[in-house]
Amino acid sequence: MKIGVLSIQGAVSEHLKHLELCGAEAVPVKSKAELSAVKGLVIPGGESTTIGKLIQAAGLDKPIKERAENGSLAVFGTCAGMVVMAGEVTDGLEGQPRLELMDTRVKRNAFGRQRESFETELDFKSFDRPLTGVFIRSPIITGAGEKVEVLTSLPEGIVAARQDNLLAVSFHPELTGDRRIHHYFLKMCRQL
Repeated sequence: MKIGVLSIQGAVSEHLKHLELCGAEAVPVKSKAELSAVKGLVIPGGESTTIGKLIQAAGLDKPIKERAENGSLAVFGTCAGMVVMAGEVTDGLEGQPRLELMDTRVKRNAFGRQRESFETELDFKSFDRPLTGVFIRSPIITGAGEKVEVLTSLPEGIVAARQDNLLAVSFHPELTGDRRIHHYFLKMCRQL
């Protein structure tokens, strides 16, 4: 199964490595032709406004949205990827470009600046043991529609959620040796 990682900014190589170790054919995606060849797409962390603008500049916004909405593409956003996928961003820039895929309201940088980065154990729905979440200037879901399944939360709000073929997490699973979330995403891709 061929899975793409949006390769315009962020932890691209780390996601590619995790996906390969999970048994997927992992490929970087920068063009519509590359996007058309994949069954799943990871939108890595980085800077959400920049990622949104670069998705538009590459002409990928409409094909990603179209395929995600018709169910032919699974999308997994980590950190800034969660912001790019959100239906609403409460503290974003005026007209901040995003895909508006998930019925979520997101607050960017909800835990503070880079120096407030932290790691914590998370109980992830359907996992038999906790996983380590690495939070670096991470967003948080402050509101979600009824079709959104909450996968794990912290006292501040939701940090992982799924809506059909869409998966979003506030943290960076690619920065740990635990590949269970990538396996979870691949299972979503196989169900399309």
